[in-house]
Amino acid sequence: MSSWQGKTRGGKFGYWFFIQILHWPGIKFAYFFLNFVSLYFFIFVSKARKPLIWYFNNVHQYGRFKSSISTLRNFYIFGQTIIDKVVLMSGLPNKFTFDFDGEDYIVKMAENEGGLLVGAHIGNWEIAGHLLKRINTKVHIVMLQAEHEKIKSMLDDVMSEKKMIIIPISDDFSHLFKIKTALENNEIVAMHGDRFLPGTNTLVKKFFAKYAEFPLGPFLIAAKYNKPICYVNALKESSSHYHFYANEPFKPEKAKTIKDRNLLAENLLERYINQLEHIIKKYPLQWFNYYYFWKN
Repeated sequence: MSSWQGKTRGGKFGYWFFIQILHWPGIKFAYFFLNFVSLYFFIFVSKARKPLIWYFNNVHQYGRFKSSISTLRNFYIFGQTIIDKVVLMSGLPNKFTFDFDGEDYIVKMAENEGGLLVGAHIGNWEIAGHLLKRINTKVHIVMLQAEHEKIKSMLDDVMSEKKMIIIPISDDFSHLFKIKTALENNEIVAMHGDRFLPGTNTLVKKFFAKYAEFPLGPFLIAAKYNKPICYVNALKESSSHYHFYANEPFKPEKAKTIKDRNLLAENLLERYINQLEHIIKKYPLQWFNYYYFWKN
């Protein structure tokens, strides 16, 4: 089994190239050009292609041909989500529309004691974070340092709104203190619940009837600080439409012992996995973990 190495695929030139296309001649041409980029990745980048074909074949029981076509479509949609992110966050003219399911749950969290929003690498996480600007509170986004600093600084140059507070995960664990402070101030902390780096506290759980390893950290935080936790996703439903989902928050009981806290965290993880399975069944083409996620 291969695993995620803490680095997102992509380079400075690729981001720069699509940013130039978006300024001129525009998003439609960028989408058109994605056909060639997707085909390139499908033919030449086997490290991304093979895990996806395995995913479609073993998780969704697709045949060989359908798995290959679905993998190609997945690459294309992933490219679209990157383009969409830049368009929305840079303030470029666009015709995007959105549906919001469960936004009121997050509004109530913001008005009361804050809490955690946990997403996954399915759909467009950055779009979900961008849409949270509608919420009248500080939102802290915890990020693994997966992208090169040069790429992030290049994207920063085109971002017109920078209202989100980024908490980068650091080797000295200082990010844990920032998360603690944000939650104590009744603010919202958003993070992923599907990826982890070596040495992280994890649990192996059944996911689509196969064993996969998940980070326990986000769920331990909710249990430790006795904060509501809400599972969120933003899925692309057409070239110009996204659907934002937020589940009803669940507040764990106050743990009396470390053992109780660990059990609560495990329960929260199982709830997360159930929600993730439901979303993936509905949007199978938007699974964007390009490595062998399952231990099989």
